[in-house]
Amino acid sequence: MNSAEGWGDDVYQPDGSDQREDTGLLDSEDTLEYDGVDDPLDRGWSPPDRPWAVERADVTAAERHHGETLEERLAEELPDFVAPDGDGLGDVDGTDGELLDNEVGAVRSGRLVAPDEGAHEDEESALIATDVGIDGAAASAEEAAMHIVDEDSLYG
Repeated sequence: MNSAEGWGDDVYQPDGSDQREDTGLLDSEDTLEYDGVDDPLDRGWSPPDRPWAVERADVTAAERHHGETLEERLAEELPDFVAPDGDGLGDVDGTDGELLDNEVGAVRSGRLVAPDEGAHEDEESALIATDVGIDGAAASAEEAAMHIVDEDSLYG
């Protein structure tokens, strides 16, 4: 590659005279999906499981110029995903589908907060908490797994 082509950052550098209309987050009415959070700053963010490009061999300009061999590219390939056969419960054609579990509720519960709110002296040693509703930020997997079960329909 000759130096006249340049890399991505060398090609165009804005001088600051360009007028930008919106520099912040989109309002909920300006997006295509509504996740129940009115204030976009309350929305949570989950970081990626691992860094995107740090483990690659073409991070620096010298590495990009050198390129990578076919063996290096093939080593990055992942095998095709094969769907598992299933557990045999509801996987057969002509049935109603998966078995129903009446101990799994359909309504998600909110955050459970102890009476001391985690900030004061705990005067009650029993496991007591109050449902304070769903937090606007992203819930952890454990919080999202909590559902409300109707006790009347639990056993019959």
